[in-house]
Amino acid sequence: MESRLRVHGHPIQPMLVTFPFGLFVSATVFDLADVVGGPAFLGEVGYWTSVAALVAAGLSTVAGMVDLWDAAADPTRRLKITFNLVNAAMAALFLLTCLIRAHSPQRGATGVMLAAELVALGLGGAGVWLGARLMRQFESGRAEAGTLDALGPVAGSTVEIVRPRA
Repeated sequence: MESRLRVHGHPIQPMLVTFPFGLFVSATVFDLADVVGGPAFLGEVGYWTSVAALVAAGLSTVAGMVDLWDAAADPTRRLKITFNLVNAAMAALFLLTCLIRAHSPQRGATGVMLAAELVALGLGGAGVWLGARLMRQFESGRAEAGTLDALGPVAGSTVEIVRPRA
């Protein structure tokens, strides 16, 4: 996996994807607690956690689009596109639940919203699997992949924005 945005030689987007996914999982846990009868404020915490996750998903999507800009037309590009679409579908389901909840006074979740969030997390799990495949492809192309020596010394800046090799 070749990437234009890197930190210490590693692509940024797979790192960024972990933030929205973790926040979406947390929001679902808060909403589950709200739906099964927990304190009402848990629904509002779940709502605001979803909003934070959507912001993080937006940043991750921008990084993904930058990586796709010059990507060669090969099977890895198709995998990158699928990875981005799956993550966008997960975020879209959470966005839908947030928009529905935005007008309620307590912003609590319902059983239907919780079900939609669980479906979204299922999609997110597929996104994690696709991201792991992309990272395995990236690591297989690196010298001495899997060891600390693969990191090696970094000359110059540790954050890179580069044009991928053809």
